[in-house]
Amino acid sequence: MKAGPLDGDENPCRPRHFLPVVTQSTALVPQTRSLHLSRNRLMVTGAVFVCAFLVIGARLAQVTLLKKPDAELTLLVQPPSVKPIDYGRGDIIDRNGVVLATTLDSPSLFANPHQITDPADAAHQIAKALPGTSEAELRTKLASDKSFVWLYRHLTPTQQFAVNSLGIPGVDFEREERRIYPNGPLAAHVVGYSGLDNKGLAGMERSFDAALESSREPLQLSIDIRLQAILREEMLKTIADFSAIGATGIVMDVRSGEVLSMVSLPDFNPNNLNTAVPETIFNRATLGVYEMGSVFKIFNTALALDTHKSTLNSMYDTHPITIGRFTIHDYEPLNRMASVTEIFMKSSNIGSARMVMENEPEVQKAFLDKLGLLRPPAIEIPEIGVPEVPHPWREINEMTIAYGHGLSVSPIQTAIAAAAIVNGGVLRPATLIKHADGYVPAGTRVVSEQTSEEMRKLMRLVVTDGTGKNANVPGYLIGGKTGTAEKVEGKGYAKKALLSSFIGVFPMNDPQYMVYVLIDEPHGTKKSFGFATAGWTAAPAVGRIVARMAPLYGVKPIEETPEIHRALTVELPGASRQVADVE
Repeated sequence: MKAGPLDGDENPCRPRHFLPVVTQSTALVPQTRSLHLSRNRLMVTGAVFVCAFLVIGARLAQVTLLKKPDAELTLLVQPPSVKPIDYGRGDIIDRNGVVLATTLDSPSLFANPHQITDPADAAHQIAKALPGTSEAELRTKLASDKSFVWLYRHLTPTQQFAVNSLGIPGVDFEREERRIYPNGPLAAHVVGYSGLDNKGLAGMERSFDAALESSREPLQLSIDIRLQAILREEMLKTIADFSAIGATGIVMDVRSGEVLSMVSLPDFNPNNLNTAVPETIFNRATLGVYEMGSVFKIFNTALALDTHKSTLNSMYDTHPITIGRFTIHDYEPLNRMASVTEIFMKSSNIGSARMVMENEPEVQKAFLDKLGLLRPPAIEIPEIGVPEVPHPWREINEMTIAYGHGLSVSPIQTAIAAAAIVNGGVLRPATLIKHADGYVPAGTRVVSEQTSEEMRKLMRLVVTDGTGKNANVPGYLIGGKTGTAEKVEGKGYAKKALLSSFIGVFPMNDPQYMVYVLIDEPHGTKKSFGFATAGWTAAPAVGRIVARMAPLYGVKPIEETPEIHRALTVELPGASRQVADVE
């Protein structure tokens, strides 16, 4: 039989290969298993993260809510507080909080001479880096046998950088403290100054040295640095205008005794004591004692009125008085009978002397002592002058003291006593420390309220019609008294060396502030017609100060109504209101 082809592709002679038949269902089995495996892994990983966050949250809750944080965790949560540097001496500030004295970190330069290889070269380099130092002095120190020598105290940052850049072995810096006075000379005589070791040597720095060392609280003074600037500027102008050798000024609250400003010129910069000399360090306001001249007529007239020996209308002869080898004259003679009012307004020495003769010398002495004029004033700075009081107190002394000669006192004493005369008659101690708001210290009555009211009228008259007309500022009702005295020289007086002063108070219907200016040895000018008396020198300065000060203190200009005019007006019986330019 003939063999035929096999059915299909079968060939009995070829080997058979069995290939699996793949269907859709069998192909998805491995893929499904992978998806299930990935899902399980994600779920496990998520669970781990959830557990971790739960643990962290629980720990934070425990730390913040249940117990105090550990020291290490505290450092991580919040930065460490910075402890302020304790410089060891409290600040001094003015009544408004302005810093008058503070302490800053200040490096000082020292050396160990044993480590200096070339003293001459090192001295040359340091002297070049610190201009003003002595190369010879530095060389001597660097060549000494000591192991420690100061080369320069209290460097500035620039100076420290310059020296440090030299890289001299054996030269290094020591941290020290330096007292800084940001306002320079502006309050120098009040604040004072301290030495290299930060010990107070003058002013409030010295008086409160222990308190400033032990307390971190600032010492707040009564002075106002704004008024210091005003007072100083106006006095410098007056010194320049009249070629004077110096001046002093005081601004005081007559109700509380607070000294709002105190300036003495010439002054000094406490940041650079190397330039200070005794003349500039001397505080004319508290340490200087002078014969004050006619401002003393405030006290003489108050005494006459308060003892009822005189009234405003009492009449006195103003012809010259001769007592022994002395004759009392007036600057511009009246040579007639004059009332107490006119005597005060025209500043008659003769009339004042005749008024005081109504009382015994002991009465005058006791009254001036009650005003604090015969003993050093009680105020906080150590630079206090001692009054020069005559011994014995004879009739001639009584007469000359009536117009401000023969008794020397300080300007601060004069201001304190005058404040008592105008504030209602109560003497309160002056202070350089700020009172609490509204506080008025208890005082001692020295004259009656009636006497104080009459004196305010007289002082207003001096400015409107008398020797102090150049102090008048419309709206502020200034009252005051001029005083011009010849300076004591040997056993007599220097005719051309004057002390010209003016005490101004405002507003006179309700006295609040006193401005007192004293000019030392002014010289007349063409503008002043050759006069160097107080009416031409000190009085205008007080007027300018009041005009600048009043707005700062909220004292508004006052319209002089008929009521105010009547309250401040005193009649001049039988006399003209024309006044000569004296005092």
